[in-house]
This record gives sequence, structure tokens and C-alpha cells, in this order.
Amino acid sequence: MVKNMAEKLNLLTSSILIFLTGISFFTVCFIFILTLLLPQKCAGAEITILFLGDSLTAGLGVEQDEAYPALLEKMLGEKGYEDLTLVNAGISGSTTASAISRLKWYSRVKPDILFLALGANDGLRGLSLEAMEKNLEKAIVAALESGMKVILAGMEIPPNYGPEYTSNFRNVFKLLSEKHNIFFMPFLLKDVAGEQKYNQADGIHPNAEGHKIIASNVFPYINEMVKNK
Repeated sequence: MVKNMAEKLNLLTSSILIFLTGISFFTVCFIFILTLLLPQKCAGAEITILFLGDSLTAGLGVEQDEAYPALLEKMLGEKGYEDLTLVNAGISGSTTASAISRLKWYSRVKPDILFLALGANDGLRGLSLEAMEKNLEKAIVAALESGMKVILAGMEIPPNYGPEYTSNFRNVFKLLSEKHNIFFMPFLLKDVAGEQKYNQADGIHPNAEGHKIIASNVFPYINEMVKNK
């Protein structure tokens, strides 16, 4: 009788162990599948991205959450990048002359990446291209020396400024990006400039739909840099 009882206990114990093993195996598989399905958090410490620009970056004429930096923050979040801070340092009317001083002021947030989008107002005001180049270069060098990665956004101006000035203006951005081996976005307003449906009544500043296009065009540059940070 004792033997039969022992056999029954052994059988019961074995059954329980098999059952628990099955649960454990199922749990591990379930957690593994969830891990694959859930968005992955961006590896490493928090990354701060500074957008240094003018009214095009500030989002003049649209809501703050409709400006392209805010849209980019949302897009990156949807891709699983949770440890990101995007700082919109756009100021309407600003030229490249303010670049270095503003960069120093924003150094308090310790940016990891600088998206430099200045120069449009220099061109529209017909300012010295030599001065514009020096201003941009000072900001680029300062950012690189502080350990930031830099993305330079190129600008275009209307052809009525003359072919020579227009061409030289465009080349400033390209030459600086090559000289300092930094990421280069040829034209911030690609697919937006000159398109009435994507701009406000002034024909210069993008509307909410225009900012969506800018964000989509900027995203690959930011995404690539964040992945490799």
C-alpha cells in the first residue's frame, strides 16, 4: 500500500513538473514574441537634437506642434526612439550672424546633434556671401569641436537675385559640407518651395502641409545619424 502511495505521489509530482515546464516554456515563448513585436527603445543614453534655424524652423504662421521639428519628434517616437529630446531653436528673421552666439547659448542643453538651417534671410537680404560662409563655418567648427554631429541644410533663393549670386549662394552650403565632412541636405524646402498649396499667403513660409513634407524629407538624415550615434 505504501508502495502504491509512493508511486502515485511520484506520478503526481511528475505530472506537476511537466505541467509547470509547459507553462514556463509557453511563458518564455510568449515573452519572446512580445519582445519582437514591441517597439525597441533606442540604445544608449538620451540624445538631444538641436534645430538651429530661422522662421522656417520656428514654424512662423503654424502651430508649434505643426512645425517640422515637432513632427520629426513624433515620427522618431513612432519608430521606437524614446530617448530623444528635440529642441526647436528657430527664431524668425535670424541670419547666420547669430549662429555662433545662439549655439553657445544652447550648449547648456548639451546637444548631441546639430541641424543647422540658417542662411535663407542672408540670401533674401542680399547679404555678403563671404560673411555668411564664415558665420556658418564658425558654428560648424564649434559644434564639431564640442563633439556634436552636424547636419547642414542647404537653401535656395529666387532667380531674380541674378545667376551669379544665386549660384554662389547655393554653393556655400555644399562646399562647407564637403570641407568639414558633415551630413548635407541640399535644400530644406525641397518639394515645398514654389508650390502654392504647401505655402502660406506670403509664398515664403510653409503651411502645415508644407511642414509635413519638410519633416518627411529631413527624417532620413536624422534617422541615419541617430542610428549611428
